[in-house]
This record gives sequence, structure tokens and C-alpha cells, in this order.
Amino acid sequence: MIPRMLKLPGQSFFLFGPRGTGKSSWVKSTLKGALYFDLLDHPTYLELAAGPERLESLIPSGHQQWVVLDEVQKVPALLDAVHRLIENRRVKFVLTGSSARSLKRKGVNLLAGRALTKFMHPLTAAELGESFDLKRALKFGGLPLAVLGKASAEFLASYVVTYLKEEVQQEGLTRNVGGFSKFLEVAAFSQASVLNVAEVARECAVDRKTAENYFQILEDLLLAERVPVFTRRARRDLVTHAKFYYFDVGVFRTLRRAGPLDRPEEVDGAALETLVYQELRALNDYAGLGYRIHFWRTRGGHEVDFVLYGERGLQAIEVKRSSRIRGEDLAGLKAFKRDYPEAKCYLLYGGERRREDDGIVWLPLIDTLPKLGEFL
Repeated sequence: MIPRMLKLPGQSFFLFGPRGTGKSSWVKSTLKGALYFDLLDHPTYLELAAGPERLESLIPSGHQQWVVLDEVQKVPALLDAVHRLIENRRVKFVLTGSSARSLKRKGVNLLAGRALTKFMHPLTAAELGESFDLKRALKFGGLPLAVLGKASAEFLASYVVTYLKEEVQQEGLTRNVGGFSKFLEVAAFSQASVLNVAEVARECAVDRKTAENYFQILEDLLLAERVPVFTRRARRDLVTHAKFYYFDVGVFRTLRRAGPLDRPEEVDGAALETLVYQELRALNDYAGLGYRIHFWRTRGGHEVDFVLYGERGLQAIEVKRSSRIRGEDLAGLKAFKRDYPEAKCYLLYGGERRREDDGIVWLPLIDTLPKLGEFL
């Protein structure tokens, strides 16, 4: 198993992440003596769903090891029993799940701070180390079975179907699974772009409210995220809509079916930006950096792909796949630097040389991604 950057906390914690990111594998390899309850196992699910209070009797008195509830969102009522066991018996729990917001939306007990919240992401360049292959990452993403398996394309195709069947259909998140399937493909054309929900709704032949509900489902399942525009101390007229990202390059490319009328640079550019976004999210969570991730775009056309803002400072990152950088490629970063002179500005590009130009540090992608955390 590839060592993960996630560190085991000293107290009970939730571990959220999309299916297939390696939550269960990490738990099993890290906590070998844990008592394990898999709520995707049908008999286990039926027993605990019928009587959540039975959990206490299934944990031996004096049990000193961790207790794992895998896919806890399947039986949210278990969290009341978990709460009591933490309070009364000092049991330490790992509570994994693929939907944090759906638990909150159901108004269930999230343990009032008695459990930390951690996230598992697709594999990072740093975790892969010398095995990291940029071309492969841009094609298949970072889900462990896509990285390590021989049939990566087939796995990713089945992954999308599995989510539709198991998460969307079985949970009753939408009655129109066929319409939602079409929406997944249409939404992929908004990858790494400013999102226009009304336009997506028109493409899907649904009303705007339905399209917004579909985007909410993606976010609840941790399959996608909207990145807001950075507006602090704004000196220019900025766009107001967020940018949209599926959580993994491989999932995005599976849904974004390219044809002869598509320009390869459009898909490749979105894939590269997505890969950097995956890295930033994972490093931010695993290292507890505390950044909020934004982008910056003026109505006049200046744009910076990522702006990280937090107690550690202000970082601006532009991503370019080309090895040849033109003056206009730096226009967004230079405009941002004029408005925010305290910002550290980076250009991640396809070249081989590291250099600095007007306060902007140029960093070769292939060398920088495995050690991106050093610059954050």
C-alpha cells in the first residue's frame, strides 16, 4: 500500500471522502486491531439499522482498541450511540463516510466537537513519489485503483456507474437518474470554468432549480466543488460566479467525452488545472494549512487560477501547460500582484527552468508537483 499523508489523530474522528479514495484501506492498514463495522455489508447494515442501540452490546467491555464504523451515513442514527460511548466509555471511533453535508442536512448528531473532521483525497504526487507520472495523472487522475490498476479506463467508467446506482439511485437523491446521468456529462464541460447554472440547465433541458439541486448532490457526495472568487479588498470589478471542479482528473475525463470537434488543448488545460487543484486541496487538508481556496477574475479578463488565503499568508498560482510563456500569460498574475503586493505569486508551467520575473516565481510542473507543499 502507498503510504498516505493523512496522520492518525489522537481522538475520535470523522473521515470523509468520495468512494474509492482509499479510506477503508488506510483505516485497515493503520488500525490493525480495530473493531470494524462495515455498513455496506448487508447483514451488518440490517442489524444496526434496526437497532442502533445494539452497537454498545457489540463492543466488548473494556475494549481498548479503535472502533471503525465504515460508511456511517448509511445509518445516521448510530451517531447518538457513538456519542454516548465516547462520553461514558471513552471509546475511540473512526467514522468514515462519503457524504458530510448530507449528514448535516438530515440534522443528525455530529458529536458536538467530540470528533475531529478529516478528509481523504485522491493520491497526491508527494504520496506517489518516484512513481508519480504526470502524463498518466493527467489521463487517469489519482484514485488508487486507477493509479495502480492495469484497466484504469474501465475502472473509471464503472466508478461513474457505481455512483449513479449506489449513491444517487439507492439513496433516492433524485427520481430522474437518467436526467442526472446526462447532467454529469454536461457539467463536465464546465470543468475549471466559471459556472453558469442557467446555461447547464438549458443544455440538460431542466429548470434552473433542478440543475442547482443536481450540483448540490455532487457537492454532498464530495464529487465536485465550487470555488468562489477572491473578493477581499477588491480594487476591480470582479465576476461573481464560482468555478466548478470535479474532484478528480480521471473522473472528469471519463465524463467529458471528447470528439472530433473538441480542441485537445481545452480538455488538457482543464485536466492540468484540475490536477493542481487536487494537490492543493489535499495538501491543505493533510497538513492543516488552513487556507481557503479561491480564484480571481476581473470582468476585464484578468484571471488567476488559484488564490490561497489564510493565516499563513496570501498565495496566487497560475497554471500553464505550455513550456513557452508569452507576456499575456502573466497578465493576470501581474495585475493581482499590483492589487496585492504582499502576495506570493507562482507560475506553474511546462518548462524546465525555475526563474523569477517581476516578483513572479516560475516553477516547472514536473519538478514542483511532488514538493508543492514546500511553497505553501
